Amino acid sequence: MVRRSFECFRNKSIAGAFAISPAKTDTAIEELSFEGALKELEAIVARLEQGEVDLEDSIALYERGQALKAHCEAKLKSAEGRLEKIVLGAGGPQIGAHELT
Repeated sequence: MVRRSFECFRNKSIAGAFAISPAKTDTAIEELSFEGALKELEAIVARLEQGEVDLEDSIALYERGQALKAHCEAKLKSAEGRLEKIVLGAGGPQIGAHELT
């Protein structure tokens, strides 16, 4: 099994199947949904972990990965803020409305 996997990675056409397509990395990060950004970030991490990327491409992928991570964090923070508004309601927190017994 390991030998077969190694042979697959030696074959450039098969190893290329794990690569991120150029169209995907050309997409502006701001246009990506949380799920789309996370999926691309996971693909970048997998590709870097394989160790089949040359130094310059590794740096470019790492930079895009950092930007995707920041985008995902911003999306999560925004979603948390929206949920907080829903839970607290339009009037904000009701101090003293619910006393502990």
